[in-house]
Amino acid sequence: MKKTIIACTVLLMTATAHAQFNSVPSGGNKRASVSEGIGITQVTINYSRPGVKNRDGHIWGEVVHKGFADLGFGTSKAAPWRAGANENTTITFSTDVKVDGQPLPAGTYGFFVAYDPNESTLIFSKNVSSWGSFYYDPKEDALRVKVKPVATDKSVEWLKYEFTDQTPSSATVALEWEKLVIPFRVDVDLVNTQIASFRKELRGSSGFIWQTWNAAASFCVQNNTNLEEALLWADTATSVSTGGTLSFQAWSTKAAILDSLGRGQEAIAVMKKALPYGDVNELYFYARNLAHLKKGKEAFDIFKMDYDKHPDEFLTNAGMARGYSALGDYKKALVYAQKARAQAPDILNKDRLEKMVKSLQEGKDIN
Repeated sequence: MKKTIIACTVLLMTATAHAQFNSVPSGGNKRASVSEGIGITQVTINYSRPGVKNRDGHIWGEVVHKGFADLGFGTSKAAPWRAGANENTTITFSTDVKVDGQPLPAGTYGFFVAYDPNESTLIFSKNVSSWGSFYYDPKEDALRVKVKPVATDKSVEWLKYEFTDQTPSSATVALEWEKLVIPFRVDVDLVNTQIASFRKELRGSSGFIWQTWNAAASFCVQNNTNLEEALLWADTATSVSTGGTLSFQAWSTKAAILDSLGRGQEAIAVMKKALPYGDVNELYFYARNLAHLKKGKEAFDIFKMDYDKHPDEFLTNAGMARGYSALGDYKKALVYAQKARAQAPDILNKDRLEKMVKSLQEGKDIN
């Protein structure tokens, strides 16, 4: 009896030591965390990494039990696998997401797997503070999805999570261990989450400068969404209160929104107001866009305005070459292209001008 009490005391002291000190993880299982952004959504997984440890061929279906099992401890009589080691694995989504097409609100979840070689069940639980799955309760499930495990030739010694197949609004999260991958797809509503973030941030300190209002408005016009509210944001960006009254960027964003709303004449008027505020680069790239859109006369006028303000400079000579090319006057365009080539500040620009000169000599448009 006395030995039993002493043994229990030692176990308690050991558990307490692990709780109080930064010690080696139980069983040598490595603690790990992986985080990745999907759009503006941050996905973070905290877990411990068990090793195969010469148990090849005995992990899936043995070390990782199939389905739900009575683990002989805790309150759960039908527990899934903890999807890692030691404390239960957790996954955090900073915004609402969809997991394999099913909605899941923003938050932190305990992550469990009911393994089956044909179709595993992934469980996102509201329980995030337990040790393993000994206290798993299906009543705490926030979401279950079924996925197909994928066998691989390459063996992974230490369990890990990776993000693959990334797009601006999605990624595949892959649990990899031994010769098996359990993947699931995470999708975010990039546009709506970004707009919701803008609305929140513009009410804080970010709302005191024109650049943030312009960034929000510009995002909307680029994605052709939320244009009416974007116009209000553009109005604020060009106001005295935020300091954007002399900003070419802010005024041109407003013009683009008006154009997208079908208010073309108002857009033209706003751009006329914006032009005097443009610097050499802003005017050049605005004119380039017009030339690309086959608006030759409008493009030439802006290139000429830029040249008149900054005569005989590399960028404005290149602009005049593009302007005359947009009008179909390749002979005059060639003169300015050759001037710009001689003024090229680096090899990259020199090579670009060489190509422009060659195209113009062959009677081809360079826009």
